[in-house]
Amino acid sequence: MRILFDQGTPRPLRTHLTGHSVDTTFRLGWSRLSNGDLLERAEEQGYEFLITTDRQIRNQQNLGGRKLAILVLSTTAWPDILLRVDDIVTAVNEIGAGEFREFRI
Repeated sequence: MRILFDQGTPRPLRTHLTGHSVDTTFRLGWSRLSNGDLLERAEEQGYEFLITTDRQIRNQQNLGGRKLAILVLSTTAWPDILLRVDDIVTAVNEIGAGEFREFRI
């Protein structure tokens, strides 16, 4: 699966997502895109999953009809995320296309 990390998503998480292709908005030069433009671009480029720490994305965007699955992490703190990394990996592997899920850490 092609996964995109939004700004704030800790990069070390990518090493735990084995079997998936992970890119970052920073590496792609998409850091300054608005959420709506980012979602559009990600889907156009064939990304299937977005991991973000932007807890307002659901309120700022109409997510209905999206192909892109979205997982929102409640923190950017890697030490806290690391404690729940197995649960996050399970969530990534279970979430279906177009699904939105918040992961509280």
